[in-house]
Amino acid sequence: MSSDETPNVPAPRNTREAVREKAQQVHAKQSRARIVRAVIIGLVAVVAVGAIGTAITWAVSSSVSAPTLSPSGLEDDGIVVHEITGSTVSSNDIPATPTPTPSEAGTEATPTPEPTASGTVDIHIYVDYLSPGAGEFERANARQLTGWITEGAATVTYHPVALLTANSNGTKYSLRAAAAAACVANYSDAQFYAFNHELLVDQPEIDSDGRTDVELADLAGAVGVDDGKSVRSCIEDQDYLSWAKDATARALEGPLPGSDDLVLSSAPTVVVNGEAYVGALDDPAEFSQFVLTLASDAYYESVETPAPTETPAE
Repeated sequence: MSSDETPNVPAPRNTREAVREKAQQVHAKQSRARIVRAVIIGLVAVVAVGAIGTAITWAVSSSVSAPTLSPSGLEDDGIVVHEITGSTVSSNDIPATPTPTPSEAGTEATPTPEPTASGTVDIHIYVDYLSPGAGEFERANARQLTGWITEGAATVTYHPVALLTANSNGTKYSLRAAAAAACVANYSDAQFYAFNHELLVDQPEIDSDGRTDVELADLAGAVGVDDGKSVRSCIEDQDYLSWAKDATARALEGPLPGSDDLVLSSAPTVVVNGEAYVGALDDPAEFSQFVLTLASDAYYESVETPAPTETPAE
């Protein structure tokens, strides 16, 4: 009797069908996975596009609704001191210095600097309120500067800049102080010099936090600003922060006002009639002699080159 010992395996046809069915199952599974992935990617893309669109809309609307603010009444990013108010600059820590006269330079004895045919002496002072040198110059020269301003002998313009923004533990004190000075100049220009003076003679140390915005606003109030509410809001909201940054960049690019090729390289930078002062910051006599010399030069140039006169026709 014969027996069938052939293993119980599927026939070739059945094997192919099983493989085909398995492949179809795998394909269907992969198709479902691809569909799911496509749906997820599509949703992510939609969300991303929506987010980008929202960000762009917000950025555009923000730039339209909040333009860069600039203080009014400035000349070449400088604040001209028209008057001195208060008793700030008459404190005992400011050395008294005589007003320079031409006799010190061997010229005729007439008061100087004084208005001439070419105008008053033009002094521009670039200050970083964290710079020890700027504070040193202000303490040494404040009395004679205020004297010249009061007498109408010189036009003094301060330019707040921010070169030491990185030297205040991340608080950006130089930048904020420059912006605060612009706030005072914009809303209460008569008190600008007093505020500027206090910032310079009572400076925080380099690499310290410096004053907060609230403390800067408090100082503005202490010097007697006219519109205290607006000044405080301007300082605490940092309205002129972008202006201070841009003004510094413009000074670094140059040329500085009244000069042909001077650029800001350090603070303080003092420019008199277009010439940079390179003498001692703490020596008011040396600075006054520098101013005197340039004033005399301007005077004699105006005398030696009189304005042309018309010859009457015969």
